[in-house]
Amino acid sequence: MRKVKTEEAVGLTLCHDITAVRDGFKGRAFQRGHVVTEADIPKLLDLGKRHLFVWEEQAGEIHEEDAALRLAALAPSFPQTAPSEGKVSLSAACGGLFRVNVPLLTSLNSIGDITITSLPDHYPVRRGQTVASMRIVPLVCPEPEIVEAERRAAASETPLFQLLPYRERVKTGVIITGSEVYSGRVQDKFEPVVRRKLSAFGAEILSCTLCDDDLSMLNEAIQALLAQGADLIVMTGGMSVDPDDLTPTAIRGSGAAVVTQGLPAQPGNMFTLAYLGKTAIVGVPGAAIHRQTTVFDVLLPQLMTGVPLGKEDLTRLGDGGLCQQCGNCHWPNCTFGRY
Repeated sequence: MRKVKTEEAVGLTLCHDITAVRDGFKGRAFQRGHVVTEADIPKLLDLGKRHLFVWEEQAGEIHEEDAALRLAALAPSFPQTAPSEGKVSLSAACGGLFRVNVPLLTSLNSIGDITITSLPDHYPVRRGQTVASMRIVPLVCPEPEIVEAERRAAASETPLFQLLPYRERVKTGVIITGSEVYSGRVQDKFEPVVRRKLSAFGAEILSCTLCDDDLSMLNEAIQALLAQGADLIVMTGGMSVDPDDLTPTAIRGSGAAVVTQGLPAQPGNMFTLAYLGKTAIVGVPGAAIHRQTTVFDVLLPQLMTGVPLGKEDLTRLGDGGLCQQCGNCHWPNCTFGRY
């Protein structure tokens, strides 16, 4: 790219759009890539363009729109917009959990004038939601910068961005534990809460079972749901550290492999997660009844994708794991639950 006097630009190619603002009109008067003619000179001067930026052959540069398109191609599974104001945006093809290869993203953004921005890793998104934007800072950049970004992305075992789609009609069973609820002395308040949260993902609720503080009864309830092909079993009640709180014991007794009993996030600190084959079994603390958002809400989107959560995922919850308990909850548009 080089700067020339407008009168000397005949036969040269414009590097960028030129906008006209006149008599209430604002729009593109000359398009990038336009080859300047003698007839254009008066019009350009009338627009206040005494100098123009034109392409230099073999300069080794790439225009911002072309650069944005090539950067967007690093995430080919995401629908993309046409270039606008030098950037290309990516969107979600369906509802799901947005994943970011943070080390790769950081590496790409360390290259020259490249800037790639996105929603946070593990962010629940809806179909059509914008998830990322690609652009370079100046009007043009050295093409080797884009080539290097492409090389680094191709060398990575994990894609820059992924979208884990939610499964349809996840078969879910709910087990509520507590002698006070089972006997009818206290009205259960968990079922309507969990039904609302699960219904938001289109889950198929197989049953909602009330159990006494009795291991055999809990084990029977778990086995009954497994026999029905449950993908997810949600248990609540008996989740603290008191000796008579039996839910974690029942989960272990089912033969499930426990990923964690307790994690660094509040509210929901005593959350338990285990897997028995492909079935996820979760123990949800009582905070889910009276808190609008707990760690259950944070992890439920991934549970609905069917992609297993590991211990490392859960230990990362500590950074941002403290809910600020705002009067008007804006989750997930907040600091809580980044992992």
